Order: sequence, then C-alpha cells, then structure tokens
Amino acid sequence: MRVELDHLFVLTAPGAPEADKFVQLGLLEGPPNQHPGQRTANRRFPLANAMIELLWVNDPTEAQNPSTRRTLLWERWSDREANACPFGICLSPVDAQDTGIPFPGWEYRPSYLPGSLSMHIGESGIEEPIWVYLNFQRREYYKKRFAENPVGIREITGLTLTTCVPLRSRVSQTIVESGIIASRTGPTPLLEIEFDGRARNKRMDFTPSLPILFQL
Repeated sequence: MRVELDHLFVLTAPGAPEADKFVQLGLLEGPPNQHPGQRTANRRFPLANAMIELLWVNDPTEAQNPSTRRTLLWERWSDREANACPFGICLSPVDAQDTGIPFPGWEYRPSYLPGSLSMHIGESGIEEPIWVYLNFQRREYYKKRFAENPVGIREITGLTLTTCVPLRSRVSQTIVESGIIASRTGPTPLLEIEFDGRARNKRMDFTPSLPILFQL
C-alpha cells in the first residue's frame, strides 16, 4: 500500500516557547489543541500538504494512564533531552479506500478521536521516533485550509532524520524504503525538513532549543 506524510511532531517544553521562532520566521500558526485522556497539548503550523506540531505533556499522571501508557509518550517526553528520540512521524493512506496496515503495530483509539478513526502505532523503542499510521486522509483538509505565509513556503517535500543509533525496527525500515524519510546517525537527534522540493541556499537551524533544521 502507498502512504504519505500526514504530519510530524517534536516534543517540547510545556507551552512550546520554541514555536515563537517559527512565528518570527514567518510561519503562520494555527489554533492550538488539547488531547483529553492523553493529556498532551500542542502548537500547530499547517502547510498545504502536512502539519508541523510542537507537542508537550500537561499531566504526567494522565499521560501514563492504562490506555495511553503503551504509546510511551510519557517516557519519550520526559527523556527527550537524553535517551529518547523526540520526534513523531505520522502517515496516512494515499488512497482513501485502502484499509490495509503498512507496518506491524497496535491500534490506539484515544478518546479525542471521533467515531471509527484510529491510530496504528508501530512497534519500536524510544530511541526511534514514534511511528503512527492514521486510517484516514487529511491531505485535502490541509490544502483547503492553507493560507500563504510570509516566509513563502507551502509544502514539506523531504525529511532527513538523524538518530543516535541506527534505525533497526521493521517499521522504520518500511518507512525509509517508502521514500518518505531518509535516515542517518549522529551525536544528537535532528530532523531536517525540506520545503517545496527545490534547491535553496538558506538553512534555518533551530538547535539547540529545538532539534529542527529547515532547508529553505
């Protein structure tokens, strides 16, 4: 089955003050969101084909409740500056009629998702990103609601992930082979985001406060 990037997230300090640097650059910020039952919150930056989400835990107890514990969100967030990879890569089907599952994992139905919608969480350790497959499409949703931003970027067209150890899970290999993300190893986690698929000379480095680099 064919999959595409739906959105990505990076785990941040409460309130995501790091997002202010995106605003200063000229990215338009969308409305924030809360996740009841999981007790996370975010700041969001929508583009024409995907979204960049800055995510944090609001309530450690609720983030470790029985329905959420298996996601390891608490462990990933609390250890994000040490041993955990601070990223989430979320995919969705290219074909809305495709009901398959692209990689091994388990079904997660948080209370904030309506009806039959669910997430499929890939089996991997916290040294890798959390890999998520959504059983619904949002590409047209993003496109219809996209507003041009002052910095002039529209779409995410490439991702390069640096992790401290090589990606070894079956899930990660499936996603790398799909072409959605390239991977390499390095001393610290980093996600390089390419926009609009054309060569540009500008690089915006948000490290060390945020392990993100924009290829502009």
